[in-house]
Amino acid sequence: MSRANHRFDFGERPKIKWSTLQEVTRIFRYIRPYRMYFFIGLTLLCLSSMIFMIFPGAAGEMANAANGTSRFDFSVSQYGLLFLVILVVQGVFSYLRTISFAIVSEKGMADVRQALYNKLISQPVQFFEERRIGEITSRITADVEQLQGAFSITLAEFLRQIVILVVGVGILAWLAPRLSLIMLVSFPVIVIIAIIFGRYIKKLSRKRQDHLASTNTIVEETLQSFAAVKAFTNEWYESIRYGKSVQEIVKISLSFARIRGLFFIFIITILFGGIFFVLWQGALFVEKGEMQVGDLFSFIIYTGLIGGAIASIGSLYTSLSGALGATERILEILDRDSEVEMREKGNNDLRLKGDIRFENVSFSYPTRPELKVLHDVSFSVSAGQKIALVGASGSGKSTIAKLLMHFYEVNSGKLLIDDRSIEEYDVTALRTNMAVVPQEVILFGGTIRENILYGKHNATEEEVIEAAHQANAWEFIKTFPDKLETVVGERGIKLSGGQRQRIAVARAILRNPRILILDEATSSLDAEAERLVQEALHVLMEGRTSVIIAHRLSTIRDVDCIYVLQNGRIVEQGTHEELSVMENGAYSLLAKLQFESIA
Repeated sequence: MSRANHRFDFGERPKIKWSTLQEVTRIFRYIRPYRMYFFIGLTLLCLSSMIFMIFPGAAGEMANAANGTSRFDFSVSQYGLLFLVILVVQGVFSYLRTISFAIVSEKGMADVRQALYNKLISQPVQFFEERRIGEITSRITADVEQLQGAFSITLAEFLRQIVILVVGVGILAWLAPRLSLIMLVSFPVIVIIAIIFGRYIKKLSRKRQDHLASTNTIVEETLQSFAAVKAFTNEWYESIRYGKSVQEIVKISLSFARIRGLFFIFIITILFGGIFFVLWQGALFVEKGEMQVGDLFSFIIYTGLIGGAIASIGSLYTSLSGALGATERILEILDRDSEVEMREKGNNDLRLKGDIRFENVSFSYPTRPELKVLHDVSFSVSAGQKIALVGASGSGKSTIAKLLMHFYEVNSGKLLIDDRSIEEYDVTALRTNMAVVPQEVILFGGTIRENILYGKHNATEEEVIEAAHQANAWEFIKTFPDKLETVVGERGIKLSGGQRQRIAVARAILRNPRILILDEATSSLDAEAERLVQEALHVLMEGRTSVIIAHRLSTIRDVDCIYVLQNGRIVEQGTHEELSVMENGAYSLLAKLQFESIA
């Protein structure tokens, strides 16, 4: 039960530099429809922050007024009224600013999620074969949440602290120039150290996020394959595997916490040491009569606010750099080319006849280019014919079906449908003319109706019921109390294998395809379920080009032609009768093995 544990990566993680900022500003196109709210929020943010900075100065002047030395002709009571007005105005501005940024972040990130999902769902099969699903979903969850947090909280708080820092320094320079000069000596040093620490903290944060994504992948894999876990009694193994991953996260998180702790110790020591030194100097100025007590009081509060702003900017810088990394990973996906266009299938006017021709087709999977799966395969199917592909596992049967669905492009040779290269067709239009009934049917967790309608979303009630009748599915559907509204459960777990297969057949019947692919559709069923599904398949194949990947040879005796594959080559072709009488033929040997085992 060993599984690859390779890392998901969309490229080098960004550092905060001008080119990175230019790159990630492209995400603002999702904010553009809500830019009015964004600018309103920024304006209110600046206004509320500046109004907030009136408090310390007004408090100092109130102290001066109590001593009779105020610069302004206000009484202590009037200063109290001023405080009340400032509180109310700032509260209103803060509320409106919060709502404005919430609208931008919620609606903008909803658009990002939709665009990201559309891009993911329209990627080719190869994209998902090269990446783990759990790590892909982390892009649409963790990364978007990180970006949303940046827009809703971090960015606003970062700008607010900058406003507090700039306005506070300006006020201090006017209020007490000599003390301000002493205080500002330590500012550049603190900023430089904050940037150095921030970069290292950012690296640990990314490492933690990667390990968290891998841990979530283990959970998803285990829950999706819980039947295999139970069958092989590997609960203990999975617990150990998950535990090791969790412990690795703990190890990284503790390192992350230690570095952050050192960072804050440094900031607090330098910052507050500087503040106490400045206060001592200010007290000396008051003692000498060179400064009023109220001005020192205001200076102390402003200094504390500026110190808090400096400390916060270092932490917020780390958060914003993480959001920049998340943004670049999101843009990496959004910039990928899509395999199909996102449009309603109702716009498709293509209707195939169903002629298929393989001409010297060779193919190897992009993830294993050195291993050739098909070698110069040639065969043709006329519209309405039924053919079967038989052979051992790994002989190339399912690969032919995937090429027909245009999941991949052939390496050499030609694949033609209705005498046109498959490359010339629009992928959506081509696949709309096809339907697949696989061996392992995966249903969605909704109702039976929703699963049948997956073949044709705009079908009527009568069409759905008729498709269920033709698929031999209506007999069991009508026995359920909710009939078509019966919920099938996750992956169709509440239905038996035969019932799931007949739902899949009904879905294919409703689609009314020109080309039908049956991928060992009855190989895992018992005799009675196989009989019912086989009857439904005969109805489905009527008048359609059908490609049957067969495991049980008894199900393909009536097809027009059987192609026997070995190691990616067609070694025999003909009808069941013709191939059965071939002495030492590959098909006759398969037939003997199967029919003798049945006997």
